[in-house]
Amino acid sequence: MKIVYFTVTGQTRRFINKLDLPAYEIEPANPFFEINEPFILVVPTYDQEITEVVNDFLDYKSNREQLQGVAGGGNLNFAELFVYTAKDIARDYKVPMLFAFEFSGTNEDVESFKKVVNELESKRN
Repeated sequence: MKIVYFTVTGQTRRFINKLDLPAYEIEPANPFFEINEPFILVVPTYDQEITEVVNDFLDYKSNREQLQGVAGGGNLNFAELFVYTAKDIARDYKVPMLFAFEFSGTNEDVESFKKVVNELESKRN
């Protein structure tokens, strides 16, 4: 399954690079790219003004229909605001919140996330 992600500081990209899975990075300058296969979205936690480009991407052509779930990265120091961007997207687009990790994720996070991806793929087949 394809992984689509957005990053601001590079933390999310560092997590994605550890996965060794097919991935596409949403480009802020041009978020209008159609993904023609099921994907999981991975996003950092920022105010909506910063992550609005993610909504532009999701609302482009058939991307919304291909979205299978969302994962979020963030900082646990933010307590109830931890991964709120991912939670909001899950709610707004009616998809499951699949995974949460702190900063660029630990090796354990990487393995756990890969299991989530594999389980989701096996349910689709």
